[in-house]
Amino acid sequence: MLGSGQLGRMFAIAARRMGYRVHTFSPDQDTPTGQVADLEIVAAYEDLDAVRKFASGVSVVTFEFENVPTETAQAAESRAPVRPSGGILHTTQQRIREKAFLTSAGLAVTPYREIRSSEDLQSAVAELGCPAILKTAAFGYDGKGQVRVESPDRAEEAWSAIGRAEAVLEAFIDFEREISVVAARAADGTFVHYAPAENQHRRHILDVSVAPACVTESVARQAVEMARCVLEKLDVVGVLCVEFFVLRDGKLLINELAPRPHNSGHLTVDACVTSQFEQQLRAVCGLPLGSTTMHCPAAMVNILGDLWLSAEPDWPAACAFPEVKLHLYGKLAPRAGRKMGHLTALHRHAEAAYRMALAARDSLTHRHD
Repeated sequence: MLGSGQLGRMFAIAARRMGYRVHTFSPDQDTPTGQVADLEIVAAYEDLDAVRKFASGVSVVTFEFENVPTETAQAAESRAPVRPSGGILHTTQQRIREKAFLTSAGLAVTPYREIRSSEDLQSAVAELGCPAILKTAAFGYDGKGQVRVESPDRAEEAWSAIGRAEAVLEAFIDFEREISVVAARAADGTFVHYAPAENQHRRHILDVSVAPACVTESVARQAVEMARCVLEKLDVVGVLCVEFFVLRDGKLLINELAPRPHNSGHLTVDACVTSQFEQQLRAVCGLPLGSTTMHCPAAMVNILGDLWLSAEPDWPAACAFPEVKLHLYGKLAPRAGRKMGHLTALHRHAEAAYRMALAARDSLTHRHD
C-alpha cells in the first residue's frame, strides 16, 4: 500500500481478515495503516530506490490517495504490478488532465477553463461569469486549493490565495444534490457498483453520506452507466469513485474522480455484503469481485478533530445507539478539519438512518455526567 491513512487502514483490516500480509510505505510512522499492517516502511515518496525495494517485497501494489507522485508509481511498477495503474493515477491526480479525459470520453463535466496566466483568468471569468470556483490543478482534496470568485475584480486575489499555480476555473453550478458512485472492476473486465450515495459537505469536507441516494431510478441508472464508462475507458483494475452534481432537471455532471475507495463508501463496511475495501483487495489480487448487495440502508457521518476541542468525545454515548457502528482511525493527534473517524447508522429507512447518525454524533459532545 502506497500511503498510510485511514483508507489504507481499512483496506489492511479487510486484507488481513482474508489471510493476506500487508506492507505500507509512506513518509510517516505509527500511521493508521502502519498500526495494523505487517510491515511499515517509513521513507519519502521521492526516494525511488526505497520504493523499488519496497515493491520488490510484495506481489501487488495499490494506493490509498491520489497525491502519490507519478514517479513513485512508475518506480513501483518496475518491480510489481500497480493497480490501478500509475497512468490512471497520473490522469486523476491533476484536474486539467482529468477533465480532458472525461471530455474526450464524451462525459459531461462542469464547464471550465484552464488557467495558467492572468490573461487566461480574465477571459475565463468573462466567459463563465461569477460566482465561479477556482481550483488548483494539482494536490487538491477536502476543499484545499480552491476558492470562490465572487466578482471579476476579485479574480486575481483568488488566484493569489491558491499560490498563482496552474488551475481550473469552474462555472458555479446550482445543483439539486451531490451523489457518488463507488465501483470496482477486475482485470477480466467484470464490473460491480454500489448504490449511489447522497453526500452533504460542510466547509468543503464530506460531512454525511446516505445510501441509497434519494434520486429517481433513471438518475441512479445513468450515474452507474457513467461510472462504468469511466472505469472501462481508464481500464481500471481496482476501485474508483465518481462524484456527480445532480442538476434540477435530473442531468448529471461529473465533478471529480477518486481512483481508490472513497469516504462516501465507508458505510459499505457495515451495510454491504462486500465492503469497498474488500472489493479493492479482490480486484487488485485477481479474486472474483464480491456482492455489493446492501443489508439495509445506511448513513455515515464523519468525526472531525474539531470534536476534541473542549474534551475527549463521549464514546459510550455514541455506542449506546444499538444500530450505530463506531470507526476510529488511530490518528495520533486531533486537529480542526482532520478526519479522525466516522459513525455508520443502519436502518430499514434511509431517512431514519440519517437522523440516527446525526444524533449519535451530537451525543459525542453532549455529556450527561
